[in-house]
Amino acid sequence: MNDLARSFERTAEAYERGRPGYAEAALDALDLPPDAVVLDLAAGTGKLTRQLVGRFAHVVAVEPLDGMRAVLERVVPEAEALSGSADAIPLADDSVDAVFVGEAFHWFATGSAVAEIARVLKRGGVLAVLFNQVAGDFEPPLPAAFWDAYHAQAIEKAAEQTVSTGLWRAPLPGPFEPLTEASYSNPVELDREGILAQAASWSMIAALPEPERTRLLVELAELVPDVSYRHPLRTDLCWTRLSFDAVIR
Repeated sequence: MNDLARSFERTAEAYERGRPGYAEAALDALDLPPDAVVLDLAAGTGKLTRQLVGRFAHVVAVEPLDGMRAVLERVVPEAEALSGSADAIPLADDSVDAVFVGEAFHWFATGSAVAEIARVLKRGGVLAVLFNQVAGDFEPPLPAAFWDAYHAQAIEKAAEQTVSTGLWRAPLPGPFEPLTEASYSNPVELDREGILAQAASWSMIAALPEPERTRLLVELAELVPDVSYRHPLRTDLCWTRLSFDAVIR
């Protein structure tokens, strides 16, 4: 796990406060039965997990970072929370009907991770990758000075791991069928504290060394007006099924 991904450990509470959930219509589109056993892989604080437990009989949430998993266990006690990673999923072969990955697949988009996901899936099982993407500016817009401060001080590295590059697609389809893709509107409402919590959870800020990280967050707090905000987002869903003739190693 690289330093940017590991930075979420220090910002679990901010992640829980500021990050959105996912469009329910995206989950509806998968048409999975309610008696399904599903895995939320790299579950974080359970933003997606809490939506899954209301839909499926048994939800397993695997998260490698202790701080994130501690929040998940507190806010989604209905799920079975386990320590593990995409390369070492602590489940038996052919044990789940679907694997969900929310806002995380780009951190571990490798052939070995795809093979491990395939190992725990039943034949014909679903892999669903979800990302929340910006679909417009904050309403009202955040001040230009906010973005100037962010871009001047945040860690601008590992750009190849951002979702927008599409590089996360490289190991797919592998043992899976071709991807099906769709997008669903997912606007969220945030107050000033929600905006600041979301900013604190951005990996490019979370990975800053101290005291630079705290200094930047203080500066950003001084630039955010205390009003209600609407953030137009969309949930992008990419999903596929494990081929019945897949060779799993």
